[in-house]
Amino acid sequence: MTIIVHHLNNSRSQRILWLLEELGEPYQVVRYERDRKTMRAPATLRAIHSLGRSPVVEVDGHALIETGAIMDYLVARAGRFGPPADAEGAIRYRQYMHYAEGSMMPPLLALLIIGKLGLLGRPARPTVQRMLDDHLDWLESELASRPYFAGDDFTAADMMMSFPIEASRSRGGLNDSRPAIRRWLSGMQARPAYQAALAAGGPYAYA
Repeated sequence: MTIIVHHLNNSRSQRILWLLEELGEPYQVVRYERDRKTMRAPATLRAIHSLGRSPVVEVDGHALIETGAIMDYLVARAGRFGPPADAEGAIRYRQYMHYAEGSMMPPLLALLIIGKLGLLGRPARPTVQRMLDDHLDWLESELASRPYFAGDDFTAADMMMSFPIEASRSRGGLNDSRPAIRRWLSGMQARPAYQAALAAGGPYAYA
C-alpha cells in the first residue's frame, strides 16, 4: 500500500519525504501551500486531521501526526536507520529524536515571531539569540567528535535534526564559525535521497 504524505511547503514534512526516499518506500505526495500573509497551512488540511497541520502521513490504515512519531513508526516498520547497537549511541539517538523539536525549535520559533514584530521585537532578540547560541555551541562540540549525531552511522536522528539546523542557518546566525555543523549539514544536503525528496516536495526555502 502506497504511503500518502500530506506535505506543506517549507515545513517539517520535508524530513518525512527524505526518510521515505532513504528507505526506498513508494509514496504519494499531496501538496499544500501556506497562506502568503499568515504563513499558516490551508484549512483543507483539517479534512485529513483536525489540527490542520503538516506532516500527516497515511500508512497502514492510520493517519499519523508529529514528525518524530512518524519517523519512529516508519523506521521500526522498515528496520533501518534506527538506534545504533551500542548503548551510548542508542541513548544519543533517542535524545536527538526528541531534542530537535523539544529544545531547539522553541528559540527558533521565538526568533521567527520576533522578526515579524519589527521594532517591537528588537529588545528580545539578543536574549533569544543567546539561548540559540548555547544550543549551537553544544551541537558544534558534539559533531566535532563524530560524523553523525548518534555516532558513526547515519540515522533518523540526523534527519530529525536537519530542520532546526537548516532554520538556524536561515534565521539563527549559523555560519562558518561553526565548521562541524556546517560540514554535517553539507553532507546531509548532498545525499541523493535528500535531493530526491526536494524534487518530490517542491520548493524548499531551507535547502
